[in-house]
Amino acid sequence: MFRLDGKTALVTGGGRGIGRGIVLALAQAGADVAIADIDQGSADSTAKEVEACGRQVLVTRLDVTDPESVREAVAAAIGRFGGIDILVNNAGVVQDHIGAAVTEADFDRCYAVNVKGIWNLSAALRPHFRERGGGKIVNIASIAGRRGDNGLTPYSASKAAAISLTQSLAFELGRHDVNVNAVCPGLLWTPMWEKLEGIFRGDASPQVVGERAAFDAYIQANCPLRREQTPEDIGHAVVFLVSEAARNITGQALNVDGGIQMY
Repeated sequence: MFRLDGKTALVTGGGRGIGRGIVLALAQAGADVAIADIDQGSADSTAKEVEACGRQVLVTRLDVTDPESVREAVAAAIGRFGGIDILVNNAGVVQDHIGAAVTEADFDRCYAVNVKGIWNLSAALRPHFRERGGGKIVNIASIAGRRGDNGLTPYSASKAAAISLTQSLAFELGRHDVNVNAVCPGLLWTPMWEKLEGIFRGDASPQVVGERAAFDAYIQANCPLRREQTPEDIGHAVVFLVSEAARNITGQALNVDGGIQMY
């Protein structure tokens, strides 16, 4: 029930971090994958790993904030595979400042990518899913969207909006047999957290960031399982939500966080 043989997926921001984990999990489950990313280099690297799984892969450049870029990426994926069954809205950003230093630009960027980006892709694929008689959408939100996080106001607010958008899309698209769910990752040591580590500690030098002091301290203080999450963990959750095993699950936000957030 967890196999995806014969299915095709489009994953935004699929080149590295959580996106890479999702792409590889989908490929290992049998899906062919379109990696849509603004970073061509990382996408090309992950594409080689998909090919090693014996699956077909397409790399297409995508800026989720640009409607024309979205249309081109969707058209390229449909042209390559003949159709898309699964959309994973993974592309996301974090703010550049925290606390009182937060700027309007921080809000604008977080909302443009983390919220409007989801809408842009989902809207672009809505008619395609309707014509195909169904589809699956998974939006990558965050446990920060469950409860506002100290200092991370733009990011937390945008991820809360992503969860709300997931619910709205589930209502709107359910009549077309489209399941729409979200995954809320906990703490993962990815390029995004490396950036946060430097912000929180006030020193972005590689040595300080590499110590992971803030990251590890938060896990020990807040995570019942006392371990960080991995991109593979998130990928496995996505595979479940787009599989036949989850056919009657929609409008939900699944925490994958070692128990940090229990609602």
